Amino acid sequence: MYELAILALLIVVIVLSIRGGKPVVQVPVIIHRPGQYHITLAPQLAYAQTFIEQIVLQFAQLHKPNGDIPGQYFEIRGPQAACYLLAIAMRGGVLYFQAINPQPSQRDGGNLEMLRDFSAAVIARLPLTEPLDGTGAESLRAAVDTVAGSSGIEAKVLV
Repeated sequence: MYELAILALLIVVIVLSIRGGKPVVQVPVIIHRPGQYHITLAPQLAYAQTFIEQIVLQFAQLHKPNGDIPGQYFEIRGPQAACYLLAIAMRGGVLYFQAINPQPSQRDGGNLEMLRDFSAAVIARLPLTEPLDGTGAESLRAAVDTVAGSSGIEAKVLV
């Protein structure tokens, strides 16, 4: 009789230990430097912070903003083949960055649409205002290319 109770207890302990606890809920990483930049990273992309902050510094050296910059979209591929999608826009003198993981199941162009939707959701309360900064987009792409080149990272513009 005792053996049966011990066996049942042992089975319950094994089943509970195999089943594990609750799944871990991952939340985006948000970094905000008032008046400078706002970064929203997918949970697995915290390592991209350094690269993004270098872009901010390079852009500040290349360009003095004189208006809003529409969204610029990039596919970033690191030296260890890590890949993510990066959206950059400027609203009210503040750079907004959003980085997400690409979805391999998306059809061609699907990742760009997914990135645009995510970026639009983050800065939805900040519509573009006139006048737009005509040379800002070029300076932003140049800053991304410069930092990527010096870091051994491939940055491909998505259109």
